[in-house]
Amino acid sequence: MRVAAFQFDVLRGEVAANLAAVELALGLAARQGVELVVLPEMWPTSFVAEVDAQLLADSAAAVERVGALSHELGLVVAGSAFATVPGAAPGAAPRNRLTVFARGQPVLVYDKAHLFSPTAEDEAFSAGEVAPPTVALDPLSLSGCVCYDLRFALGLRAPFLGGAELLVVPAQWPASRAAPWRALVCGRAAEHQAFVVAANRTGVDLVGRRRMELAFAGNSLVVGPDGSVRAEGRGADGLVVAELDPAELRELRRAVPVRRDERRDLSPPSGDAAVMTPG
Repeated sequence: MRVAAFQFDVLRGEVAANLAAVELALGLAARQGVELVVLPEMWPTSFVAEVDAQLLADSAAAVERVGALSHELGLVVAGSAFATVPGAAPGAAPRNRLTVFARGQPVLVYDKAHLFSPTAEDEAFSAGEVAPPTVALDPLSLSGCVCYDLRFALGLRAPFLGGAELLVVPAQWPASRAAPWRALVCGRAAEHQAFVVAANRTGVDLVGRRRMELAFAGNSLVVGPDGSVRAEGRGADGLVVAELDPAELRELRRAVPVRRDERRDLSPPSGDAAVMTPG
C-alpha cells in the first residue's frame, strides 16, 4: 500500500487557496500510485481568531470537494476541519473534526477530544465526546486522532483494542516541540503495532484567539509498526510518500502478541494510575 502525508503552508482563512493546493496534491498523488493521503489539521482554514457562518460554509464545501475527489481519483483522504454539531444551540462552538473519505464516502468521523489550551483552542472549539472509531478498509483497518490527542494514551485505547492497523494523524505541531512530535508518533506506532501516517504543516502563522506566532517544521512522518521511520518531511511543501506492507505488520503481531499479553485487570476502572502512600 502506497501512502502519503501532504504537508503545506495552510493559509489562515484562505479556503480557496488551501483547497487549490490540496487539489493539485491529490492529483499528483493519484498519478504516483498513492492510495491514501493525510492532510494537515484544519487544512481548509487553519486556526482563525474569529469564525463566522460564511467561513464555516466555505470550509464545509472544501471538505465536500475533497470527498468528491476521493471518488474521482480512487483515493482514501484524511484531514481535519471545522464541523458543526446538528441540534447544537445557536452560537455553539464548532468541532475540530477528522474525516476520512474512501470512494467519496465519509467512512470515519472523529471529533478531536483534547483541545490545546495554550492557544485557547478550548475556548474556540467544543471537544469531541467519543473515542476514535476503527473501520475496516482494504488492505488495512484504519483509525486516527488529531494532533494534541497524540499525547493522551488513554484516548487511543479504542483503536488499540480494536486492532487498528493504520493510524492517520492530521496535525499543526510547532517546530519548537519537534522532539515530542517525533517521539510520540513513533511511540504510538510501536505501542499499537500499527503504521502511522502523520501530516504536519509548514510555514509560520498566528494561531487561534491568542494569535500565538508559531513556526511549523514540515516534519510529517510515516512510521512502521516497529516504531521505525519510513519517510519524513524535511520542511518543503509536498508529498511525503512511503510503501506499507500489511504482511509485515501482521507478522510482527504474531511474533509479539501485545494485545493478547496485556494485563487489563491491572488497569483501574477509572483509568487513573494507582498511587502508593508511604506507611
